[in-house]
Amino acid sequence: MRDTSGTSGIEMSSKRAASRFSRLSIVIAVSASALLSVVGPAHAVPAKDPLPADIPDYQAALDAVKSTDVRNAVCRFLSTPVPTGDAGEPVQTIPETAEPCQGLPVFTIKDPVARNEITPGFVAGTAQPLPTEAIKLTGLVSSLSTTVNGRNATVMLAPTQGGGWHLAAVRDGDSDATYAGKATVGTLVFTEPQIRGWYQLKLTTVEPLNDQARQGLGGQASVSLSEYQKLVKARYADKLPGSEYDTTGHSSGYSLQRTEDDAPSSTLLLAGGSGTALALAGGAAVLRQRRRVSTR
Repeated sequence: MRDTSGTSGIEMSSKRAASRFSRLSIVIAVSASALLSVVGPAHAVPAKDPLPADIPDYQAALDAVKSTDVRNAVCRFLSTPVPTGDAGEPVQTIPETAEPCQGLPVFTIKDPVARNEITPGFVAGTAQPLPTEAIKLTGLVSSLSTTVNGRNATVMLAPTQGGGWHLAAVRDGDSDATYAGKATVGTLVFTEPQIRGWYQLKLTTVEPLNDQARQGLGGQASVSLSEYQKLVKARYADKLPGSEYDTTGHSSGYSLQRTEDDAPSSTLLLAGGSGTALALAGGAAVLRQRRRVSTR
C-alpha cells in the first residue's frame, strides 16, 4: 500500500495557504475601501464598476438628469429672462408649453457630481475635525454641455426619501458644478454655503478654491481642518437651526460682511423651504430673485 500521508500533508498545507491568502485579499480590499472613505475622493470608483462609489443610487441620479421632465424644466428655466433685480419688477411666470425645448439650441446635461457641505456638528464644535465628521454629501449638481443663448445652468438634485434622487432646483451659472468637479482621487471638495465658499480638503488640510473661500480663511493659502473648524464655529455656531438667530427669522442666509450676493441670483427652486425662490402661484411656477441676509 502506497503511503499518501506526505501528499495529504502537502494538500492540507496548500489549502491553509490558499485560505490565508483569500482572507488577506479580503482584508486588503476592505482596508482600501475604508481608507478611501476616510480620505473622501469625490470620484472613487470600485474595480469593474463605472459608477462613483461614494454616491448612493448614482444610477438613479443619471436617470434623473437624462429624463424628459428634468430637461423640460431646464428649458423652461432658460426660456425665462433673468430678473434684473429692480424693486418694481413683476414676478415672472415660468411658461408652461407642450414643447418647452423647441427653438432652443441642442444641449445635454452632464453627469452629476457630489455637492458636499460642512456639517452642523462640525460647525457647532461637537464633531471631531475629521473628514468623515466634518463633511457630508447633501446633493448632486450638474451643468450643461454648452451655453444656451449665452447662459449656462446648474441642475441640483436632492435625495429622495427611500432612495433615489429628484430635481430640487435649476439655477443660473455653473460655478457649483465646476468647483464640485475639481475633486480628485485622494481629495474632497466641499462648500461653505453661507458665503458660497468652495474648498479642497487634502487629508486634513483645507485649501480655498475661490475668492469667497480665501476670504473665509482670512487670506491664508491653507489651514488645518481643526483651524478651519474654529473659523466656522466663530462664524455660525450661534446661528444654527434652533438658535435665536434662526427662530427670529434670519435663517435665509448669513455671511461675512457684504451687501450683495456674489453669484447670479435667479433661481428656480422646484422643491421649497424657507427662503426659496420659487413660489407656486395659482399652480404656476414663478421665478424670483434670491436675496441674502448679511450679518455684521
